[in-house]
Amino acid sequence: MIHDWLKESNYTVIFTGAGMSTESGLPDFRSTGHGLWTKQDPSQIASTEALNNNIDAFIDFYQTRVQHVKEYQPHKGHHVLADWEQRGIIQSIITQNVDGFHQEAGNRLVAELHGTLQKLHCQSCGEKYNSHEYIDRDYYCHCGGILRPSIVLFGETLPQQDFQMALAEAEKAELFIALGSSLSVTPANQFPLIAKDNGARLVIVNREPTELDKFADQVIHGRQIGDVLEEWNSF
Repeated sequence: MIHDWLKESNYTVIFTGAGMSTESGLPDFRSTGHGLWTKQDPSQIASTEALNNNIDAFIDFYQTRVQHVKEYQPHKGHHVLADWEQRGIIQSIITQNVDGFHQEAGNRLVAELHGTLQKLHCQSCGEKYNSHEYIDRDYYCHCGGILRPSIVLFGETLPQQDFQMALAEAEKAELFIALGSSLSVTPANQFPLIAKDNGARLVIVNREPTELDKFADQVIHGRQIGDVLEEWNSF
C-alpha cells in the first residue's frame, strides 16, 4: 500500500527523529534508561545558561557528542532516502536530528530544525568552523571567542530559514512520512499535522506509539526503519 502511495505522490516529504539516528548507534535523549537526559540535566550542559556560565561542562559534553558523530555513519535507511531524492521519489527531508547523516548519505534538500553537530561557529563573532576543531580540542576562535556546535540549545529558537523551509514543505506534501520520532516535541510535531490538514496522506513509522498515530493513514510500530524503507524500495 505505501509503495503505491509513493508511486502516486507527486510531492513526498520525509520527517526524521531520533529513531533514525539510533539505528546508526548514536544514543538518543529521551528513551527510558538509555537516553542522555535520563543521566544528565540538559539545562546544566546543553543550554545557553551552560554556554555562558558552565563552559567546561558544556565543552566536555559536546566534544563527546561530536566524537560520537564522527565514529558512526549513515545506515541503510539513510542511503535509501538519498537514492530516493536523486530519483525524484521524495522531494525533501525535515529532520530533528543533528548528526548530519542525511547529507553524508547524499541528501541535499534537508531542513535541520535543531541545527547540526557537523559545524561549529564562534559565539562572539559568528565565524564558521568544521566540527573537527572539537575533535582536535581546539575550542576558541581566532578572535578569542568560544567555539560552539551549530545546534539549537535549550533557551534558543529554531533557525528561521530551516523552520520556514519545513513549513513550506509540509504544506506542499501529498505524502508525509514520519520516521523514528515520538512526535512529542513542539513545534516540530506540528509539521505532520500541517501536512495532514493540507490534504496529505500521513504515515508514521516508530518503535513505540506516538501522540499523532490517531491522525495517520498508516502506522508501523516495533520495526527497524532501515528494514521498512528497504521493503518499500522496489521501484
